[in-house]
Amino acid sequence: MDCSVPEKSALFSGVPAAELRAALEETPHRIQRYDKGEIIFHMMEPATRTGILLEGRVEAQKSFPNGSQVNVSVRAAGEMIGPAAVFSKSQKYPCDIVAMEPVTVMMFRREDLLRLMQKDIRILENFTAEIASATYMLQQRLELFSYRGIAQKAAFWLLMQARQTGKAEVRIPGSVSKWAMLMNVSRPSLHRELKRMEEQSLISCRPPVIGILNPAALQDVLSL
Repeated sequence: MDCSVPEKSALFSGVPAAELRAALEETPHRIQRYDKGEIIFHMMEPATRTGILLEGRVEAQKSFPNGSQVNVSVRAAGEMIGPAAVFSKSQKYPCDIVAMEPVTVMMFRREDLLRLMQKDIRILENFTAEIASATYMLQQRLELFSYRGIAQKAAFWLLMQARQTGKAEVRIPGSVSKWAMLMNVSRPSLHRELKRMEEQSLISCRPPVIGILNPAALQDVLSL
């Protein structure tokens, strides 16, 4: 088995390739592939499986009875999908998990992943950190939605990403259209605001990379 991708995942961080290979050989799991647009986990279905993305990206989408949709998050290779739902009391997926492109997932049943964590404290610690990070990101998303202006939302998102990575260049999730969907704003409106912010020398806009030129002034946008 090629362990290069799972070894780089947050769940198996610090576990040498040889040890990881042996652990995975003893732990039941399946490698599953999904086409673009295919739903991997359906909202409110029993959460019995969680997975590590080996290839591609997925998007968590929350739909409401009035027909509106919130794009909650985007996950890429090396990241987990569905872990919080699997170990929650409700054991229901709160969102649809949809393939943004062809994806490959290393899928575990709840009980098998639990045994794997019980065998290796490093994996348990990594899983705990993953859940804590997901909770933190959800709090950040809630703060994002508290801003009404599109410029404020864009500024907050860019500053949040820059603080997490420690870099002045931020890679947006795919295209400007995808980024707009993630913030639940229209693409044309976001494009106009980015252009205005670039003219004010706050950012440099070269999708999929946005450069932050003036962090202090970008922070001031949040109080407008």
